Parts: sequence; structure tokens; C-alpha cells
Amino acid sequence: MTNKTRETTLEIDLGALAHNYKYLRSKTPKDVKFMAVVKAYGYGSKAEVISQKLSELGVDYFAVAYTYEGISLRKAGIENSILVLHPQSVNFEEVIDHCLEPSVYSHFVLTEFIQTAERLGLKDYPVHLKLNTGLNRLGFDEVELDEVLTLLSQTSAIKVKGIFSHLAASEVWKEREFTLGQINKFRNMAHKLVEALGYRPLLHLCNTSGIMNYPEAAHDMVRSGIGLYGFGNDSEVSKHLKPIGTLKTIISQIHNIEPGESVGYNRAFIASDKTKIAVLPIGHADGINRQYGNGKAGVIVNGKYAPIIGNVCMDMLMINITGIDCTDGDEVIIFGGPQPATDFAETGNTISYELITGISQRVKRVIIQ
Repeated sequence: MTNKTRETTLEIDLGALAHNYKYLRSKTPKDVKFMAVVKAYGYGSKAEVISQKLSELGVDYFAVAYTYEGISLRKAGIENSILVLHPQSVNFEEVIDHCLEPSVYSHFVLTEFIQTAERLGLKDYPVHLKLNTGLNRLGFDEVELDEVLTLLSQTSAIKVKGIFSHLAASEVWKEREFTLGQINKFRNMAHKLVEALGYRPLLHLCNTSGIMNYPEAAHDMVRSGIGLYGFGNDSEVSKHLKPIGTLKTIISQIHNIEPGESVGYNRAFIASDKTKIAVLPIGHADGINRQYGNGKAGVIVNGKYAPIIGNVCMDMLMINITGIDCTDGDEVIIFGGPQPATDFAETGNTISYELITGISQRVKRVIIQ
């Protein structure tokens, strides 16, 4: 059991994290490595703590989006290999200084990283080649592979440690044909690279949904992000996972509103009857955006649903507590427990990814062991 909060907090349950990792690992062949994606502050939680726990549990690799995220993990004592998914050339020396492994996804990035590695006198520095198999975001296209191989053959400063791509719709069954096409394209492109290199780097393609839906594409390593934090992209998967985060706050003040009185900016809520409202110390600067206001979403107060009324403010929001037995200081659950983040996000016409990664760093993180 967790303690009642006395302020706005995001509780992070490491027991739930361990459960999710063990479940996803059980769906992965034993000889396949596991990469945990901890970008964006560990999907809005606390990346350093998440990584330390996962390292204890036996995760092989970590992935971050940007260089500074990898540096933060190193400073927190993480010794595992760390892939930087979207490195910028200005940070290449920092990448090397902290023994991070860059994703090399374009001619510019490849040539710039080779130049940096050669200037520093490096030999066989590990990089991962990112291939574009249909997501059309980052990655080399098939027609660029000959040029990539030529550049690699002309230097001993770097060595390909991994070859990877990203599935675009592995959670969508109606896109199965497209996904199988991506898998096949990745295999063909990777085979060409492996033959020319003369050795086999780590091949990795599957994300969380790929782990569940396309186990035949596990290759040498799988990558999981959202699943570790307790969310699948399918209800059947989600029921086996435990969301690690619970966002809580308290009631700051209660008001009794007379008919015709308004609440909040722009008088967006006007009472038609006598209404009891509560003010909460959380707002759009904390990640609960204006899209959730005006009755779209609600929160849980002493087990009862209370809709958000009026416009969400920067630091506060108001809820309708008419008929709910509560008082100043009582705990309020925004999401987690009885109201999963997926449900809350849907009321704002968005997804759990956006909601949980958008929780501001000014919200206190509380670790539940």
C-alpha cells in the first residue's frame, strides 16, 4: 500500500516495473538480448532510477533519444551499453567521452562521426546503423547501402555493432502485410550489410508490439519502451502489464458556488445549480493540459469520479465535487489505480505516451520499492 500524498506527486512503482520486464522477457527467446528504452525521463518517470532497477534485473542494453540522456545514466552509475537513437553532430565528442553508442542514420551523420572518431585517434568505436524500412523517419534507404559500405571500408575508426530499424504499425493487425514487408526488407538489407562487413552485428527490429506480435522477428535483440511502463498497444497485452505511475494531488480549497456564478478563466463554467467545487494544485504546466477541461476528463476523489470543470489553469484546475464527501487536504488521483492513464488520455483525444511523457519535471517523483 502507498501512503496518502500531501502534495502533487507521481508515484513510480518499481515492483510493477519488474513485473513488466519479466513478462516481456518471458515472450523473448532466451538467447535474444533485451534493450530497455528509457528516453524522455524514462517515459515521464525517472530514467536513472528506472535504469538502475532494470540493470539489476538483467537488462542488456539501454536506449535514449539524445546524448545528454545517456550522460545522465552514466553519471547515475549505469555501465550497460547505451544506444543514442538521435545523436546530433555537435555532441559527438560527448558521445565518445561517455562511451555511448550512436545511431548512424544518414550520410551526414556517418561522415561527421567518422571524422570525429579519426580526429580522436579511435579504432573500432561501436556504432549502430539505422535502416529505413518504411517508417520514413530516420534511416538509410536501400539505395544508400553501397555508399555506406564504401565509407565504412575506408576507415578503421568505427565498427558496426548493431543494425536496426523501427516497425511502423506492429500493433495494428490490419497492417500485418505492411509489417511483414518491413521485416522482410530489414532482413534483406541487413543480409547485404553483414555479407559485405564479414561479421554479424547485433540485429534489432522489434518494439514492444513487435515482441508480442512478431516473435519470429526478434533477431539478436528486442527493444521495449512503453511496455516496460505498463502499457501495451492492445488490450490483451495491457491486461498482463502493470502501469508503474500514479499521478496524485490534493484538494487545496473547497467552494460552494451559487447558480449563475462562474468558475475559472473566461467564465468557461457557469453553475446552473448549487455546486460544490474543489481546487487542485496541478495544471497545464504540470502536464494536465487544457484539452482535459470543461468536463472532458475527471479525477477520483475518495473513490468517486469528479469531472474537471472550466478551463485548466497553469498551476490549478477545478473539479465538481457535488455529492462527494471530502475536505481540504484529501488525496485526489489524476491517473493510475482506478483510472488508468490510457482512459484519462482518451478523454483528451490522445494516447498514454503523450500523457505520461508530458508530466512536468516540477512534479515530485516518489519511488515505491
